[in-house]
Amino acid sequence: MLAETLQPEWTNPDALSDLEKRLLNEYQQGLPLSPTPFADMAQQLGTTEDEVLRILGSLQQQGVISRVGPVFKPKRAGASTLAAVAVPAEEIAAVAAFISAFDEVNHNYERLHRLNLWFVVTAPDQQRVDQVLAEIEAYAGQPVLVLPLLKHFHIDLGFPLW
Repeated sequence: MLAETLQPEWTNPDALSDLEKRLLNEYQQGLPLSPTPFADMAQQLGTTEDEVLRILGSLQQQGVISRVGPVFKPKRAGASTLAAVAVPAEEIAAVAAFISAFDEVNHNYERLHRLNLWFVVTAPDQQRVDQVLAEIEAYAGQPVLVLPLLKHFHIDLGFPLW
């Protein structure tokens, strides 16, 4: 999966070039599995590897995408869990930024619910998952609700953006 999420503060798709739009559309899924995936993407898009890397870096810096990388089926590599925490409205930006700073967090989003920040922690082992959750709980000053996967359902979330 290429574009993990569109950030809520980013709202101007008209600002994207045709090449940026193609990159986002064509590589939401099916990132080339090769030693040179970005060169392969560039060739398919009719551009250079340096340009693909520049665009991805720019889109990430702008908040259009949060990360570029694989999404593994749960429990296939390492350990992971969904978690949620109730954060006072005036602290939500700071707590969300703290949570997003962890390399182990690959989703972090606000929900309209008492438990208003939801996130997924993925790490090499359960010990590291637990450590990240404990650090988040300490920073937030609120208990983290841990929601481990009980049954896996695969939902393909790829869709045409433009």
